[in-house]
Amino acid sequence: MASREMALSQTDAFTGAAPVERGLVEQCRRGDPEAFARLVALHESMVYNLGARLLGDGEEARDLAQDVFLQVYRTLGRFEGRSSLKTWIYRIVVNQARNRQRWWRRRRRDASRPLDDITAADEARMADARPSESPFDQMARRERERQLQAALLVVSFDHRAILLLREVEGLSCEQIASALALPEGTVKSRLARARESLRQAVVAAEEKSR
Repeated sequence: MASREMALSQTDAFTGAAPVERGLVEQCRRGDPEAFARLVALHESMVYNLGARLLGDGEEARDLAQDVFLQVYRTLGRFEGRSSLKTWIYRIVVNQARNRQRWWRRRRRDASRPLDDITAADEARMADARPSESPFDQMARRERERQLQAALLVVSFDHRAILLLREVEGLSCEQIASALALPEGTVKSRLARARESLRQAVVAAEEKSR
């Protein structure tokens, strides 16, 4: 009887997750290596992309991705399905990136590798497929991305995370609140301040380059 109640409890906990997602998670929990490989394949681009933009360093983002999926593997049993699996993974990425940044600061490593130094393979994983661009358009886009990334690294980590989740990943304020374990009102107020901080950083960079 107890085992039946436990099974029902686990089923009820997944009411917020999509059926396909529930099935994949259950396969992973049963130790199916192919299922976990599929889970990684579904989310590895997002994890690397977000990690690279949070840290401004492609090499660190690769290490971060390994740590993230290791934590996913170890803690998947605690995923309750009240949010989507992707939202749950967003929280792990942000927390892991925050921990890495604190580690850097304790060791006085404040400079990160600029986006210009990220390899072509790194860039391909960070960007969605784009229509064919002329060489001039490619150079202009890369310069805009470099300037924006440099400005992002000036704002606080918490503001940077909210900006990336909203403007790059396209999450709603409700989804960001779930991912970061914050009240939705706090997310909205931080997002407004983050946008203003980024605007000021961009203006400052433009004035410095003149």
